[in-house]
Amino acid sequence: MTDSPASNRETRRSDHTTIRYTASGPADGEAEGPALVLVHGWACDRTDFDAVTAHLPAHRRVLAVDLAEHGASRSTRDVWSIEEFAHDVAAVLEAESVDSAVVAGHSLGGAVAVETARLLPGTVTRVVALDALIYPALFPAQSEERTDAAVRAFREDFPRAVRGLVEGGSPAGFDPALKDAYTARMSAVRQPAGTRAIEGLVRWDMDAALGAVEQPVTVFAVRELLAREAVDRYGDRLDIVPVDLGSHHFPVEAPHATAELLAPLV
Repeated sequence: MTDSPASNRETRRSDHTTIRYTASGPADGEAEGPALVLVHGWACDRTDFDAVTAHLPAHRRVLAVDLAEHGASRSTRDVWSIEEFAHDVAAVLEAESVDSAVVAGHSLGGAVAVETARLLPGTVTRVVALDALIYPALFPAQSEERTDAAVRAFREDFPRAVRGLVEGGSPAGFDPALKDAYTARMSAVRQPAGTRAIEGLVRWDMDAALGAVEQPVTVFAVRELLAREAVDRYGDRLDIVPVDLGSHHFPVEAPHATAELLAPLV
């Protein structure tokens, strides 16, 4: 387990975005192997990875990032695409002078990790998706009609649409209190970025992104939620590993086990 003090830091992207993040472990030049960059899911923040980081080896350099308008990061920008979120992560890597990194993302963060690999092919050596990239309702990019319907649901009744996402990411019999907690927390995401970010996710072209990156992509997917359709479509491109660690939010629910999944890949 890491006993190096965590440091809260920030970096600015021009005048419109300030990205805040937590750096743990030794300085990049002193760390063993690539840095591990952790990217949270939609409507969540970097504190989801606090306990995961605490269970990682002390020699590992870890950077946990708040994407724009999530957690402590702030932005007045107009573009809320997955590609733009990748630039948030890239700004942190530049600020920390990282020359080699494994980028691990949960949910929307998995898509951001893929785009970061596309943006920085010489820096990102591997992508890890934590219950991401394997939900047929989100990946690949939907038709304009289905995209409009999904976005309209969030614009018309945001809490209800968030609840639908939480329910879809919960195995049968999952703790109702935790579902309530996730729904309440995610419904409080800053607006209008929250709605525009989910629209960016629905409009993201995963097929094009995966076709443009050469780095290996490992997906840890909740077994009970893993669709056969996703395995058939992406099994040749993604290394899909089923896990039994809880719900879609398993990094929060099982941080020690999540750290054990990540450590060998770095």
